[in-house]
Amino acid sequence: MLISDISKHDGKSVTLAGWAYNKRSSGKIRFVLVRDGTGITQCVFSQKDVSPEVFDLADKITQESSLYVTGTVRKDERAPGGYELIATDLKLIQMADNYPISPKEHGIDFLMSNRHLWLRSRRQHAIILIRAQLIKAMRDFFDNQGFILVDTPILTPAAVEGTTTLFEVEYFGEKTYLTQSGQLYNEPDAAAFNKVYCFGPTFRAEKSKTRRHLTEFWMIEPEVAFADLDDIIILGEDFISYIIERVLTKCPEQFKVLERDISKLEKIKKPFPRITYAEAVEKLNQAGKAVKWGDDFGGDEETVLSNLYDKPLVIHRYPAECKAFYMKRDPNDDRLALGADILASEGYGEIVGGGQREDDLKTLEKRIKEHKLPKQAFEWYLDVRRYGTFPHSGFGLGVERTLAWICALPHVRETIPYPRMLEKVYP
Repeated sequence: MLISDISKHDGKSVTLAGWAYNKRSSGKIRFVLVRDGTGITQCVFSQKDVSPEVFDLADKITQESSLYVTGTVRKDERAPGGYELIATDLKLIQMADNYPISPKEHGIDFLMSNRHLWLRSRRQHAIILIRAQLIKAMRDFFDNQGFILVDTPILTPAAVEGTTTLFEVEYFGEKTYLTQSGQLYNEPDAAAFNKVYCFGPTFRAEKSKTRRHLTEFWMIEPEVAFADLDDIIILGEDFISYIIERVLTKCPEQFKVLERDISKLEKIKKPFPRITYAEAVEKLNQAGKAVKWGDDFGGDEETVLSNLYDKPLVIHRYPAECKAFYMKRDPNDDRLALGADILASEGYGEIVGGGQREDDLKTLEKRIKEHKLPKQAFEWYLDVRRYGTFPHSGFGLGVERTLAWICALPHVRETIPYPRMLEKVYP
C-alpha cells in the first residue's frame, strides 16, 4: 500500500514499504515516521502488541533504513496526514549507515554536495512535487489550446541568444553547440503546424553566480503563426494565470510545507500591468537607479520594477540593440524591437522573454550581417522567409525561475533535482 492511499484503508491490516524518516520514544511505545515517496505516516510500536525482537528493532532503526511495516490503519487527527499505523510487525531490508543529513542545520555547500540525499527532505520533496504539477499544467495549457508539441534539437549549428554564452561541443570533427533555445526551429514548425511549442533543456554558458542563473535549465516555448506582439502578450498572460491557478489547486499541502503565503499568488489574474521600456527607465530613475535609455536591465533593475506591482509586469518595446537579431522592429520607431519581457512579482524578475519575429527576408539577412553571424549556418532559417513568409510571434518561459517565484525560494538551485551552476556539476 502507498501512504498516499492510507485513508482508503482505515481499520484494515496493510503493509507499507518505505524508509525510516524519524523516530521518537515514549515509555513502552516507539513512534517511527515512515516515508515512501508519496507521503509520511506514523507507525506506532507498542511493547504489548509486538514481539521483543520487533520492538528492539524499532528502537534501533536508523534514519533512512529501508523496511516493511505491517499493521492496522487507524484514523488520528494528531498524526501526520490524519492516520497512523498500529504496527504488528517490522521487517528490515537494510539498516542505513549514519545518514549525513540530520534534522540539524547544514550549510548550503554541504547540502548541494549531497543533493541526491537532500531531495528526501520534506521541503525539497514539496518543491519537486510542485515542479511536476507546474510542468503538467504548462503542457495541458498548450495542448488544450490546440498547440502541437514539436521537439527541437539539443545540438545546434548556430547561436540563438548571442555567441558569448554558447557551450561548444565537438561533433565528428565539426563544431556544434548545446541549444540556447528551441525558437529558431519552432519558427519553421509553426509554418508547418500553425501553433506549436517545444519543451526541454536549454544551456547558457553564463559566468554568473546570481540567484537567478543556471547553466542548464528547462524552457517551454510556444510559437504562433500570424500572431503579432499584442497576441503573444495576451497568450503569456493567459498562460501564467492558468499555471498559477493549477498549482494552487493541486499542491495545497506542499505550499503548507514551504510556508508559502499563497495569498500573493491568488492575486495573479489577467490582465497584467504593461509599461514600455522608456516608462520602465523613468520608474527606475525615480527609484534611484541610474539607468539611461539604451541600457539593458539586469537583476537589480528587474527586482525594483517587479516589486512595484502585485502582479507580473509586462515591459515591451525595448531598444533593438538590447535584443536578438531575429526581433522585428517597431514600424513607428526603428530604434525599438517588438519584444516583451514579463517580470514575476515579489521581486523575482524576468520569467518570460519573447516578441514578434522579423519576417522579411532582406531585413533578416541584414540583421544577421550586423550581428556578425555566419549566414551559411542560418540558410535553413532564412528559407522560412523565402517560401511563404508570414507574421509570427512567440516566447520562452523558464521553468526554474518561475518555480522559484511560485515557491518563494531565495535561489533557483532548489528548483531542479540536480542543478548545474558555474561551480557545480556534482552530483
